[in-house]
Amino acid sequence: MAQGEERARARGPQDDSAGSGTRRGNPALTSRAAILAVVMCAIALSLAYPVREYIAQRKEIADLEHKESAARRQVDQLAQRKQQLGDKSYIEREATRRLHYCRPDVKCYIVLDGGGGDGQLARKGGPTTRPPWYETLWRSVEAADRPR
Repeated sequence: MAQGEERARARGPQDDSAGSGTRRGNPALTSRAAILAVVMCAIALSLAYPVREYIAQRKEIADLEHKESAARRQVDQLAQRKQQLGDKSYIEREATRRLHYCRPDVKCYIVLDGGGGDGQLARKGGPTTRPPWYETLWRSVEAADRPR
């Protein structure tokens, strides 16, 4: 019998109550679970703001990298345009094409066919074309100069 009593003492008082037929829940387990849940919620809430800020900063960094690449492309285009404008032959071609300038050693002709420009033939009965801006300006200056 001495061995049975030693086993009962080794098992502790919990086993005695289970043997008597009444079973009690362990209140320490539920309070520990509640404390654990509160701690986990506190950790989650304390981490939520930094994680949100981290994600927002990563998005901002990606947006700024995109803007930087667009600005670099624009700088490259402008550098190419600067180099192009530094070329004397390009400037001469553009002056001839856009401004109708003519070099002194070259004979230039301007064909006035009444068509209104760029190789298009004038159509009879078509819409009337507006005069160039400088003609309109000159006519308004002349009209303002006339006595009333």
